[in-house]
Amino acid sequence: MPKDPGALAVGIAMGVFGLAGLLLAAGAHDNEMYVFGFSLAGFAAVFIFGMVKSVFDHKDAALVKVRSDDHG
Repeated sequence: MPKDPGALAVGIAMGVFGLAGLLLAAGAHDNEMYVFGFSLAGFAAVFIFGMVKSVFDHKDAALVKVRSDDHG
């Protein structure tokens, strides 16, 4: 869990945007809205995966710092 509570709110908002994109694509009557809906959903998924990656990167960096402090 990120220490920044705003990150959780942003993650939830991006999840809602992703679902809205899928709903737009599902109800689309033209190709432009179909593409936009899937693009929005794809962007939201990539953004959330990036947020998850940054949390694990911070945890890994903290672990490396702790290990280097123990041996240094």
